[in-house]
Order: sequence, then C-alpha cells, then structure tokens
Amino acid sequence: MTQKVVVIYSGGMDSFTVLNKALQQGHEVYALSFDYGQRHVKELKVAASVCEKLGVSHKIVDISAINQLIGGSSLTDDIDVPEGHYEAENMKSTIVPNRNMILLSLAVGYAVSLKASQVYYGAHSGDHAIYPDCRPEFVQKMDDVCRIANYDAVEIFSPYLNDTKIDILTDGIKMGLDYSQTWTCYNGREKACGKCGACQERLEAFSLNNITDPIEYE
Repeated sequence: MTQKVVVIYSGGMDSFTVLNKALQQGHEVYALSFDYGQRHVKELKVAASVCEKLGVSHKIVDISAINQLIGGSSLTDDIDVPEGHYEAENMKSTIVPNRNMILLSLAVGYAVSLKASQVYYGAHSGDHAIYPDCRPEFVQKMDDVCRIANYDAVEIFSPYLNDTKIDILTDGIKMGLDYSQTWTCYNGREKACGKCGACQERLEAFSLNNITDPIEYE
C-alpha cells in the first residue's frame, strides 16, 4: 500500500540504499538531509543530485547552529579525522553528541506535517560498536517515543538495523543501484581518502561482494 514516508538521506551508500528501497516499495518519498556543519558536506551535493535525477522531493536543512551547543567531534570541529576500522577506540572521536536523536526528532516533525506514517533511517549493525544512537535499543526507544509524541503516530523504520554494510550493498546490487552516486568519506576532499573508518568499511563491503567500488580514491 502506497504511503508517505520521510527518508533521512545523507548522500552516503547506506541512506542511498534505504532511499531506493522505499521508492521500490512504492512509497511517496520525501528525502530530508541535514547540514550540521560536517566537514564532508560534499555528501549533501551528492544527495541533491540523486534526488533531482529520481524526481524525489528533497529538503536540505541547515542546523549547523547546533554546534554552538555540541562539539568535540572530528566531523565538525578542527580535529583530525582518525584512520582505522570502526571498531578501533580512536573512532569514537567521530561521534557527534546526540546527533541522531536530533535528526530523528526533526524528521518526525516533518513527517507529522506531511501526514507521513514512517521515518526511514539507515542505521546498521556495523555502527553498533562505536555509535550508541545506531544501536537497536536506541532505535526501539525512539520508535516508542515517536509513536506517542504527537497526535499522529510516526514509526521509526530502520530496514537494515541488524544487517552489515556488506548486506546493504548486496541488497543494493540486487536492486541494480549505481553507487558512483554516493559519498562516504569523512574527509570532504575531491577524492575519498580510503583510510578513515567510513572508507574502510565501504571498501570492505565492495571487496566481499567481489565488485569494484566505482568512486575515486586518493
């Protein structure tokens, strides 16, 4: 049954897959991206380009003012982005305090105004080791709250919550998706660095699916 849904869409490969999954399920999709002062703001340009090609309604909302209140992340402050796998202790510097609770709350408000029934969110199991706001218990509690926070209940739906990035890519390949239209690297340079946790996890997913990543690396 066709329904309105809001998709939190960063421009990365996970949310790109989620966006296309919602479309292939026949939903009326409203993509929502956030500029929270991330150094990899290039992802927003990629997101805008994809939505234009797909003919999907897309909003980019500037919430960078929140950095007056929250800081200490290598994604938003003048701190070097760490290199290594996501399971490494140093990757904790990429946590933006309370980011996903903020983004989900805004997305739910947007969903209520649209009379949309769900917010699609691309958390997956590869994030669980480092990011508390990507873990199943967080998503479940947010879903519980968002069902009662307004007169109209909104479901937080994370289709890949218990899957790996490898699984997400596998599903996307089955859908025939073009991952050259995504940006993952935490460094906002012209080419992906290949060394940060985001790049390493992405490259691992492509390697284990026996295909070549279509984006350029330094």
